[in-house]
Amino acid sequence: MSEMADAIRALSSEKGISVDSVRQTVENTIKAAYKRTFGTSENCIVKFSDNMDNVTVYARKVVVDGVYDPSQEIELEEAQRIDASASVGDEMVIPIDPHTFGRSAVFTGKQTAHQALSESFKDNLYNTYKDRIGKIETGVYQRERKGNIFVELDGKAEGFLPVKNQSPHEVFEKNDRVRAIVEKINKTPAGIQLVLSRTSPDFVKKILESEVTEIADGTVVVQKVVREPGYRTKVAVYSTKQDVDPVGACVGMKGMRIQNVIRELYGEKIDVLKYDEDPHEFIKNSLSPAEVKRVVIQDAVHREALAIVDDSQFSIAIGKQGQNVRLANKLCDWSVNVKTEATVTEEDLIEVSSVKAAEKLFADLPENQAQPQVAENEEDSDDFVYVSQLPGIDKRLVDLLAAAGLNDLEAFIQASDDGSLAKVEGLTEEDLATLDRILKENVEIVEEGEEE
Repeated sequence: MSEMADAIRALSSEKGISVDSVRQTVENTIKAAYKRTFGTSENCIVKFSDNMDNVTVYARKVVVDGVYDPSQEIELEEAQRIDASASVGDEMVIPIDPHTFGRSAVFTGKQTAHQALSESFKDNLYNTYKDRIGKIETGVYQRERKGNIFVELDGKAEGFLPVKNQSPHEVFEKNDRVRAIVEKINKTPAGIQLVLSRTSPDFVKKILESEVTEIADGTVVVQKVVREPGYRTKVAVYSTKQDVDPVGACVGMKGMRIQNVIRELYGEKIDVLKYDEDPHEFIKNSLSPAEVKRVVIQDAVHREALAIVDDSQFSIAIGKQGQNVRLANKLCDWSVNVKTEATVTEEDLIEVSSVKAAEKLFADLPENQAQPQVAENEEDSDDFVYVSQLPGIDKRLVDLLAAAGLNDLEAFIQASDDGSLAKVEGLTEEDLATLDRILKENVEIVEEGEEE
């Protein structure tokens, strides 16, 4: 019976499945055949020898005087022939000859074994490859079906590059090298299949990482990548060190690094530009290679902006079929309208204030710095309306004034003039001096008594 142990070890080595898993599969196979023969496997016991060169099958039965269920019970007389001391009610473990299993039972057992081993093989492969999701794999083009490409990776897993994940200008032939990013993993009847993509923005990001050492070590960070596969890609980058130019690092000496990326993408144009937290600068950069003279934020809430360019730069900023400005919009997450200086109106040039713009303005201030409280129905204006809008005012002071009903700027000025401000609970002499200074620095009182 040493052939069994050899077969288990060989199967384990071939499929990459643990010996214990194979042994469990053999046990389940025997129990499946037992159940097919006797109707149940609950009382079936399978035991392996220590070196797995032998397996014994037993049936657990109860000794009775008058058998009702032969699969679960054994007659007293028969039990006493096995063990003279047996008595009614005893439980006995009786050896079963597997050769007594019918042909259909053996077939059922084989099916169970095949299915179990197949699932174990797939699970093992999945666990091996699951960490490769989001990474680049290199394989060899094997065949094509309805435009979908099948790639041989390493003999164990198959790569699948669907039509939708292929760039329109790329053409592969048999035995060509194919590089792509792993998008997900599917289980198939034959094993597992790695779904690949060459159109994902992450593919460009990973290619850049492999070419640019500053990205790999974290000195340069890729903020965002947007693509129209086969035509143009825009990459926004920034540096974590002031002395490192992020764009220059990605382009490389004489453009060598970026040219390697372009070759991998079969000639797709790539714009590498600097990311900037200031939307004015970032929108300017995003419209590269066009030169933008000015950016006007028209609606900060809905993220709408106007980019003004010279006549000679207009077609470059828009791009072929609007491609350049469309990608810029995706990169910045702003809706950018491009106009020439000749077509710009005075209304276009007004930077419209908004609650969101005010929140952004105060986002980086210290925690005790008050943020402006602007009414939802307030019309856009450059004038100060609320005390909280005054630059440099402390949140604690705003809260004390609001509790006294002086959150409105006009009421605050009146209280300051008539001396009632000093009666506000919680305000110290130092606070009054601070408020007087802020008022003088930021609000001009004209003769008509109106604040500007």
